[in-house]
Amino acid sequence: MNELIAVSAVLALLGGVLWLLKTGMLSRLAARSSAVAVETAVSLGERRQLVIVAVEGRRLLLGVTAAQVTLVTELASQPAEGIRS
Repeated sequence: MNELIAVSAVLALLGGVLWLLKTGMLSRLAARSSAVAVETAVSLGERRQLVIVAVEGRRLLLGVTAAQVTLVTELASQPAEGIRS
């Protein structure tokens, strides 16, 4: 009987982790604890992107290519109202 309870608990825990993975909540929880978080990325063509990252309370707009990463500008700490990233 104890084995059945233990197996049920493990299966329930596994189901919970799979649900978190499916809904994307696990990656959001991991991003909150990370020192660097990617807020949004926009592709500009072949292996080129503009990326907004949050680092230690600062928001940075970066230009990313296959060969380098360049700081374009530092953004306001909070996105402007009505603008969605």
